[in-house]
Amino acid sequence: MVDIKARLGARIKELRKSKNITQEELVEVIGSDTNNLSRIENGKKFLSAEKLSKIANALNVDVKELFDFGHILSDTELKNEIISDLDALSSKQLKYVYKSLKNLKELN
Repeated sequence: MVDIKARLGARIKELRKSKNITQEELVEVIGSDTNNLSRIENGKKFLSAEKLSKIANALNVDVKELFDFGHILSDTELKNEIISDLDALSSKQLKYVYKSLKNLKELN
């Protein structure tokens, strides 16, 4: 099931960051506070049509672009995509991916 609040929030955050706008700067323009925006961006709160419009204007995008989040995947969807992609790899490629993942885990 698609979590629209989470994806919309992630999309707003993505657009905001791509335009090098801080949360503080955005809330000043839309008349809100950082706690509220943080809850929106983290999918904890939905926003009114008025706030949607204000955010779109502040980010200089059409409202419909806020809902262009088909490329944003949940963790489960992302894992499923990775597994699907792994099925198409050769044995040599799988070993390379495995080593890469091990190295990545060691960075944490």
